[in-house]
Amino acid sequence: MTASPRPLSAVQSGARGVGGVGLESPTVMRTPSVRRRRLGAELKRMREAAGVKMEEAAERIGGDKPKISRQENGRQGVSKLEIEALLALYGVDDESLRTALTTLAREGRRKGWWAQYNDILTAGFQERLSIESDAARIHTFQPLLVPGLLQTVDYATELIRSVNRDATEDEVQSYVEVRRNRQEILARSSPPQYVCLLDEAVLRREVAGPAVMAEQLKKLVEVNNPPRLTIQVVPFGQGWHAGLDGAFNIYGYPDPMDLDVVNLEYLDGALYLEEDAPVDRYQPASEELRASALASRRSMQLIVEFAREFADRT
Repeated sequence: MTASPRPLSAVQSGARGVGGVGLESPTVMRTPSVRRRRLGAELKRMREAAGVKMEEAAERIGGDKPKISRQENGRQGVSKLEIEALLALYGVDDESLRTALTTLAREGRRKGWWAQYNDILTAGFQERLSIESDAARIHTFQPLLVPGLLQTVDYATELIRSVNRDATEDEVQSYVEVRRNRQEILARSSPPQYVCLLDEAVLRREVAGPAVMAEQLKKLVEVNNPPRLTIQVVPFGQGWHAGLDGAFNIYGYPDPMDLDVVNLEYLDGALYLEEDAPVDRYQPASEELRASALASRRSMQLIVEFAREFADRT
């Protein structure tokens, strides 16, 4: 991967720093984003099966083509009246399907736990939290910093203060609280499978002093628990590798009808890729990157070595 894939369909969000529809099993926790995306995928499938163009669908609900695109990608809700109008246009008269879609639409309007932080979180970052919270599988590559899901409080606090220099102390603590709440997904009774690939630079970059770094690296060793949570290091000796273009996250979902999502971060926001072509470019890149990393056991040995070096300097 010598260049970042050009997204066929991407949503830019300001952030600092399809099959049949059925009611989900009560044993599976689903959040609003999953329901919206399932609803959108089904509406798209029916529109294409009926041979209806996006412009025609938009005209039927008094919207425009971008609105239909957002609804089909799960980025915007769909009202009951809009569902009824679209189903009539697509020639669908199955009452049970109509009920299931309406239920998905209603449930998709429920707010996630992060809604209480609306005053400090951008809509883009809330989208990131929603995508992350839904996932059954998360593959992360980070070349610069420890990912938020694995950060200690002190490490996170220093990063947040550095990025949000104008934030008050109360705001900083609220951001830290958000980060701690994010990490709760790893403590669930059925947590997502998490594969975290770190460039060796992450272990060497001193954030907030040697004592904080020693504790942060110690935490990485403590939480590593393959195959549920696997941390691997890409060593400097590897030279060129598939992650040199930058950090990325791949989110996978339990329902095969749910699309995988790739998240790319940059200075003023993020891109979310959901179309098959761009997502499919990142899957082999992630596998190649993991193959070039040290095995988890050897990675832990290396992390322990760096942790001791930092601890000796305190």
